[in-house]
Order: sequence, then structure tokens, then C-alpha cells
Amino acid sequence: MKIIKSIGILSLVIALAILGMKFVPSKMLSKIYSWSRGINPVSLNLPPSAKTEAENRILNCIEEIKKGPDTGEASIVLGRLLRILVEAVNAKHVVEIGTSQGYSGLWICLGLLTTNGKLTTFEISPQKIVLAKATFQRAGVENIVTVVEGDAHETINKLNEPIDIFFIDAEKSGYADYLKKLLPLIRPGGLILADNVNKPENFPEFIQAISTNPDLETVGLDMFTTGISISIKKR
Repeated sequence: MKIIKSIGILSLVIALAILGMKFVPSKMLSKIYSWSRGINPVSLNLPPSAKTEAENRILNCIEEIKKGPDTGEASIVLGRLLRILVEAVNAKHVVEIGTSQGYSGLWICLGLLTTNGKLTTFEISPQKIVLAKATFQRAGVENIVTVVEGDAHETINKLNEPIDIFFIDAEKSGYADYLKKLLPLIRPGGLILADNVNKPENFPEFIQAISTNPDLETVGLDMFTTGISISIKKR
């Protein structure tokens, strides 16, 4: 009888805990989730190791940006993911919407060093373009990066080469339009990545497109923080 009573109390505690999780702030929920997975965060935060001097030069520029005042740059998790995927699919042409000062572009270039590929990146802000070009030159990758100035909704229409990876990190209202215009250029087996998708309600048309298009298979990562969607264009 005591065992049954103990089990009943334990079940009640668990039920209340689960119910309470609904009211836990997202930041706290993220910490709880990270802790429950049992991952050692120190091991994940170890800096990447450069294999070549060219890699080391790029990584030094990445560190410089991380120490700067711009807190809106992509996370190191996304950066490393970009680099890994560029190498994994042997990308020859990567297209980025939203250059900013070149943080994500540098991670992409780390992968392109080994694939002998190139990056075409679009930015509307003249000030950010100046910073990005200086960043790419400092990193020694200016020869494999083309920075296109202007409204990307218009300038991407000039693209006519196949795209291996398409990365979107711009204004949320434009995600669906960017996808619609460039999806035909993405090669079968190519990837579409979008940053800051942790709140799908902010751009439902894009989320519906990557979730329901039979030509795409999509997964969401790191949804407790900024959120990253990865879609593959089926072969």
C-alpha cells in the first residue's frame, strides 16, 4: 500500500513538473534542456583548430568580429555548421542573402577553401558592404567572394548559375520571395539554410514553403535559441 501511495505521489510530482514546463520562460527552458541532454558545454566551446595558414588567417578574422560591438552576427554554432555543410556537399557556388560585415561569409569561405568554390553574397547597406569587403580582404578570401550591393529582391534576378548552398539571413518578410526566386537555380541535392526561424509565425509563407513543397525535405535545428532551418532539394 505504501509503495502504491509513493508511486501515486511521484506521478503527481512528474505531472506538475511537466505542466509547469509550459510556463517556464524560453531562456530558462533552453538551459534546462541543455542540462538534461548531459552535454559538456566546455567541449562544444573549444575553438576550431586551423589545418593551414589560410584557415588560421580566416579564423583570426572571425575572432576579431566576435570581439566587436555587433551582437547581431551569426552564432558560432551556425558558422561551424555552414563550414561543415559546404565541405560535405563539395559546394562550388554558395549564395548568401545578408552579408552584414562578413561573419557568416568567413565560415562559408573556410569550406570553400577545400572545394575551390566561390561565394556570392548580397547586402543592401553600403556601410556594411565597406566593412565586409575589408573583412574578406583581411582574411585573404576576396578573390573567391563577390559582394553584390543593392536590394537583393532585385539583384538576385541576375543570377543564372547553379547554386549548391543557399543561405538566407536577412529581413524575415523577404524569406519567401528569396526562396521562390532562387529555388529553380538550386541544384538537386543542394541545400537551403535560413537563420532566425525560431518564431515561425513571423514568416508563415516561408515556413509553409519549406515544409510542404514535395521537392524539399526540411529539418529545424537549435530551435530553443535562434533557430536554423535546413532543407535539401530532392534529387
